[in-house]
Amino acid sequence: MSRIGKKPVPVPANVKVAISGRKVSITGPKGTLSFDHHPLVKVTWAESEKAVVCTIAETDAQNRDARAQWGTTRAIIRNMIEGVTNGYEKALEVNGVGWAPTMQGAKLKLVVGLASPIFLEVPKGLTVTVDKQIIRVTGPDRQLVGQFAAQVRSQRKPEPYNGKGIKYTTETIRRKQGKQFGA
Repeated sequence: MSRIGKKPVPVPANVKVAISGRKVSITGPKGTLSFDHHPLVKVTWAESEKAVVCTIAETDAQNRDARAQWGTTRAIIRNMIEGVTNGYEKALEVNGVGWAPTMQGAKLKLVVGLASPIFLEVPKGLTVTVDKQIIRVTGPDRQLVGQFAAQVRSQRKPEPYNGKGIKYTTETIRRKQGKQFGA
């Protein structure tokens, strides 16, 4: 049995949940998110607990895929509720002489030591702010925030010799010594 899937997901008072068929829509102060869950999982609203409950059929209890989808569905719904109430944020730091991130309308411009600047389109639903060398990606959708932050980081990954690159602010880059010359 799924230890995560069994737990009901509590819903705060300022969040509205709508379940129609396989579509779960969650609306809160930070926005609206929707999700189509797996057909092996059943999602219901428990009025007495003010929570969303995920279950699978007794016949699928031994089905490994059903148990995996059960816990995954519950985790996604929990992340959606957290996102529409508090939101998610990832912060990235740009390190390098002359390297600079800037916002140009709905695009993020990265000048990171290449022949021409890189322009990244900011997805709808995300807010990107730039403060000197720090890029902050915020939004209610955890997957979208993480995906865009990873896309920004992949443009110039941090390297261990000079410490140049785009890294998460929580990330630690292990520095290497490099070559030594002489006796």
